[in-house]
Amino acid sequence: MIFDEYTDIELENKLLELESSTSKDDKKLYKDIDLYLCKKDNRRYEKKYCNLGYDLIAGVDEVGRGPLVGPVVAAAVILPKDYILEGLTDSKKLSEKKREYFYDIIMKDAISVGVGVVDNNTIDEINIYEATKIAMIEAINNLSIKPDIVLTDAMKLDIDNTIVPIIKGDLKSITISAASVIAKVTRDRMMDELDKKYPFYNFKKNKGYPTKDHVKAITEHGILKEHRKSYAPIKNNNYSIINLQ
Repeated sequence: MIFDEYTDIELENKLLELESSTSKDDKKLYKDIDLYLCKKDNRRYEKKYCNLGYDLIAGVDEVGRGPLVGPVVAAAVILPKDYILEGLTDSKKLSEKKREYFYDIIMKDAISVGVGVVDNNTIDEINIYEATKIAMIEAINNLSIKPDIVLTDAMKLDIDNTIVPIIKGDLKSITISAASVIAKVTRDRMMDELDKKYPFYNFKKNKGYPTKDHVKAITEHGILKEHRKSYAPIKNNNYSIINLQ
């Protein structure tokens, strides 16, 4: 199916036809059409729920599941109704310069922004999936105003809010994209500060992810108290913990 051959209204009607189908092919087609339409208008979900009577729509996203060091960070953002910010998308698709640019605009324009941070020790204790949920709930709770509905990047949360998990939500929803940028910039700045203390790990560049230079530094110097002990290759080796403070 070549989507460009159809109008947006025709594609929206097609989505309604496919919505209740149990066919694997139909489900894939539904996802493909949905993503196509959202790339054309990343306010589709916001418009949908606004039309259903939800005024304060929060988007939530996290960053930091994969790194060997540092916290997982989540952000929740409520944007003004009908808000437009050209070029805003999933933070992973943006350059560092663009993320910083959008961060400042979002912080200025948003109705409310909340951030949740869960440290490496808690991640080791309860696992990264559970830690991510805690960070997201903390971010929502740190909003200055309670949202009417919460859109998440495919994450189900057990809280007293209407939760809508959206697959690839950071690409489809402007509100989740905004949360993605806030979470990413917040965590990156934390890693930049850690880099000042321990420059030989090159955290400013690798942000704590298991790059070749990071793993080599662990082998040569040992691990920090900020490292996640439950993550390979750390959990598979008896590295000594160093403290240069």
